[in-house]
Amino acid sequence: MGRDEPVTARIGLQLYTVRDLLGRDLAGTLRWVADLGFAGVETAFFADEVATATAARELRALGVEVFAAHTPLPLGAATDAVLRAADALCAPRIVWHGWPRDPRYGSLDGIRRLAAEFNEANAVAVAHGLAFAIHNHWWECEPVGETFAYRVLLAELDPAVGWELDAYWTAVAGLDPAATAAELGDRLGLLHLKDGPLRRHEPMVPLGEGMLDIPAVLAAAPGAEWAVVELDEVAGDPLAAVGRSREYLAGLGLATG
Repeated sequence: MGRDEPVTARIGLQLYTVRDLLGRDLAGTLRWVADLGFAGVETAFFADEVATATAARELRALGVEVFAAHTPLPLGAATDAVLRAADALCAPRIVWHGWPRDPRYGSLDGIRRLAAEFNEANAVAVAHGLAFAIHNHWWECEPVGETFAYRVLLAELDPAVGWELDAYWTAVAGLDPAATAAELGDRLGLLHLKDGPLRRHEPMVPLGEGMLDIPAVLAAAPGAEWAVVELDEVAGDPLAAVGRSREYLAGLGLATG
């Protein structure tokens, strides 16, 4: 990415990266995240509503924004709990993380049924003042017939449904994440950035120290609001890896506050 190109994304952290530490010391870990200089976080998988409320209180006290929350789909019996979590966290958007893989990704009709479900979830979110987005792994970027699963979704989804592009998993699937980012256009508000050997089941490394062309991805996603550090599994100290990743993004000119 050239220094003369505008960079508007802010640097955030997906708290899944430090999930084990949160389980041992929630308040201390969130304080460390704030001290490191992250302006915002995306939440995932707090143990229960008490932990969610505690995290929300700590983050507000630290002045750290919750820009998104990974939650179950706000459908059926899960709806009330999802809406309560978003409200407690003051999160403006909820994101369906898509894990584990849904078997419906194996056929075009199945993907269309998934899209209908996502559209229903989006309608519930919008009715309660929330934005809704989906997050990809590698299977959304795998071929189905003569196309790719994510393209079937894009054709079927309500225009209001956002997309959180995980650039690393997109590359692991064999696609060019920069080209995919450009294809997503205005849907792409959140960008997950990992780095590593671009192979499944292998540890990740701090951003800028692996094989993902992160500057190219950022240049192809000028409308992304947040560039989100997410390291699912790290060889070594996750705190050090997160710190180096933030420094790398700040060195590219992304907003640090």
